[in-house]
Amino acid sequence: MGEFFSKHFTLERVSRNVFAAVAKEGGGSVANAGFVDLGGNVLVFDTFNTQQAAEDLKRMAENITNQPVTWVINSHWHGDHVRGNQVYKGSNIISSDITYSIMKEKHPSRIVEQKNDRKGLSTYIESLINKQDNGLDKQINFLRELEKSLPGLELVLPNQTFHGQLTFWGEKCSAKLFSPGGGHSFCDAILHIPEEKVIFMGDLLFVQCHPTFFEESDLDNWVEIMEQVKKMDNVSIAIPGHGQVGTKRDLSKLVDYINGISKKVREIDSIAETEMPASYRDWQSPEIYRQNVKMAHALLND
Repeated sequence: MGEFFSKHFTLERVSRNVFAAVAKEGGGSVANAGFVDLGGNVLVFDTFNTQQAAEDLKRMAENITNQPVTWVINSHWHGDHVRGNQVYKGSNIISSDITYSIMKEKHPSRIVEQKNDRKGLSTYIESLINKQDNGLDKQINFLRELEKSLPGLELVLPNQTFHGQLTFWGEKCSAKLFSPGGGHSFCDAILHIPEEKVIFMGDLLFVQCHPTFFEESDLDNWVEIMEQVKKMDNVSIAIPGHGQVGTKRDLSKLVDYINGISKKVREIDSIAETEMPASYRDWQSPEIYRQNVKMAHALLND
């Protein structure tokens, strides 16, 4: 186990030079991340929800490649993808210009609020422990990791932004970072490593788990982005923001999921009787389906 074990994620080598860090439920990662050994340069994609998880990935990346991390990408502004940024202060942290602006606007007050309510969080954790419900173990573990992260947590913003696309070069392979706009969030970035036939999708892709729709989501553009990626050459492996490593088939499944909900809410007046299709009942977090229907109804019928 040792140097390549983390309680926060499982490290998977998905191609010769690309590694996916798949979040473990109940750990401090929450979302997936990963890194690319470009050859001479190392690029990390997303930084998890806590410093603890981010430190584990940085250590593994540097031990495996024998190089320091050169670049760090923030795919979008959500906390489970950027709150580990402080671990990479010595690297170039990059996001789209929109993601940078939203991070700068929204995160400072959120972090201050959480730091100021550490006592409340501790009390809540104790209340869950006292319920003596084994089904709460993973939630308790997650909250403990959050609690552990808060005293030293600081917001570290990207120090470089891009608009459109950016290409990284190395001796082993290249990587193309591009943002097709907003789908899941205000602005989502994707990283394609063509020589490895791998693509990091961030939260534009969820595999075998229900995606999360937000007020900021653009469902129609989300589908359009996925359709564009499906047409790309040199894509065999798709690393999602949540769930196991997938393929282009998983992009199609998510397109069907979004289109199915969109069609349903455009045709009905009330969402009260909406049932989840059988094909999604074995996906993780089934309770999110009803929330997504409600959010899609608001998004598409305003």
